[in-house]
Amino acid sequence: MKATSHMVAGIDVGGTKKGFRAVALREETVVAKLATSAPDHVVAWCRELHVSAVGIDAPCRWSQTGRARLCERELAGLGMSCFSTPSKAVGEVHPFYRWMVNGAELFRLLAPHYRLYDGHTPLCEPLCFETFPQAIACCLAGKMLSAKHKRVERRRLLDQAALTTDALTSIDEIDAALCALVARHVLAGSFKVFGDAAEGLILLPNH
Repeated sequence: MKATSHMVAGIDVGGTKKGFRAVALREETVVAKLATSAPDHVVAWCRELHVSAVGIDAPCRWSQTGRARLCERELAGLGMSCFSTPSKAVGEVHPFYRWMVNGAELFRLLAPHYRLYDGHTPLCEPLCFETFPQAIACCLAGKMLSAKHKRVERRRLLDQAALTTDALTSIDEIDAALCALVARHVLAGSFKVFGDAAEGLILLPNH
């Protein structure tokens, strides 16, 4: 896979208390990490590092119908279930979806600097996109995995991708690194797309 020399980043998105965990990769090395509750700090960090692509573990679009988005239905059909994204009206008032609200704000703040991938080619750098760690792990493993042992299995998959993982001290950082790894796949053109531009695309690596 080419494009390994690019600086790429992955962002794990949490609620109000956890905030954001970000990991930047260049080639096989974790070159920077960030923990913050402020999405604008994430944007500034990505720009300071001259990141070419940002993978984010959060919905990039709200559901237009209130039901699961097409990308979520397509993944579920393959055995990779994820939380269904609600409508914006529901998401912004229900406490459970606070992490999705945080993700939406991050995408909004990134927009002037990182184009959201819309399924068109050629890729236009710098760019950002939505991805999903559990599905990433399944794609990299080439089989369905249980999330029960996710910390061990996901770190093993990063090791198999020749990434140096010693600096990753939590599952949130491991997930952020997986998202960054997908960004590398995207820049190399080795990825698959689920969903549609209207309700958001989820990008995953080719095995």
